[in-house]
Amino acid sequence: MPELPEAETIVRGLRRVVVGRRIREADVLRPDILRQPARTFRSLARGRVVDSVDRRGKNVLLRLDRGLVLAVNLGMTGRLLPFPHLPRGAVAPTHPAVRLRFEDGSVLVFDDQRRFGTVEILDEVAWRARDGRMGPEPLERGFTAERLARDLKASRSPVRSWLLDQRRIAGVGNIYAVEALHRAGIHPGRPAKSVTTEEATSLHAAIRTVLRAAIRKGGTTIRDYRNAEGGEGAYAARLVVYGREGEACPGCGTAVERLVISNRSAYFCPRCQPEGDG
Repeated sequence: MPELPEAETIVRGLRRVVVGRRIREADVLRPDILRQPARTFRSLARGRVVDSVDRRGKNVLLRLDRGLVLAVNLGMTGRLLPFPHLPRGAVAPTHPAVRLRFEDGSVLVFDDQRRFGTVEILDEVAWRARDGRMGPEPLERGFTAERLARDLKASRSPVRSWLLDQRRIAGVGNIYAVEALHRAGIHPGRPAKSVTTEEATSLHAAIRTVLRAAIRKGGTTIRDYRNAEGGEGAYAARLVVYGREGEACPGCGTAVERLVISNRSAYFCPRCQPEGDG
């Protein structure tokens, strides 16, 4: 699933090509990905200008005039692909769900093979309510080591699961949670409340370091993720433990192990990340 670095990379690519363009028409090809009736979505989109492109957590936001927000959650396989004109033939996306057709003839396609992504248009009040249910942005100043330490102490959940909860931190998913925990030397299955203040400080720094490095590399492509130009992210080659079960930990040479927490795989080094409390 695309996480914060992938969404941020897409946002930066889209800013160059869709800001200032007016939507002539919205084509809804797969209504099941909408979180509102297709007729409502088309009516709200028609005639609106894209004022800016932003991100909140894993969500890509097209901010439209009149205070509307077109929010896209990429799900597992969602892609936002701009084209100078309606794509046809070999260049056309294979699983288009929504197309925004602009007055200048250009097109923005939300393509989603598995259709776990969502698209909707919200007014200011509805977006503020949605935004308020998400945790802090991990790269912003409001996300401090002190806050992380305090919030971890209030939960018995496995620390890896805690990091994936978008109400706790917005944008961190399994890939970067696992990588940050390895960097901080914390076992992914430990109760969140067992993380010491010193460890929380290390984890805070690790989260920021990993996310920033992944953004610089354009995100991580394991299989489906593509940026706004259709290219793959290059951070996969930098992953230390995620998806590397049985390979040597670069820090100590011990074989990386995998365990399942809440039906999702977590990868760790048993020597660098001992299972006992800190």
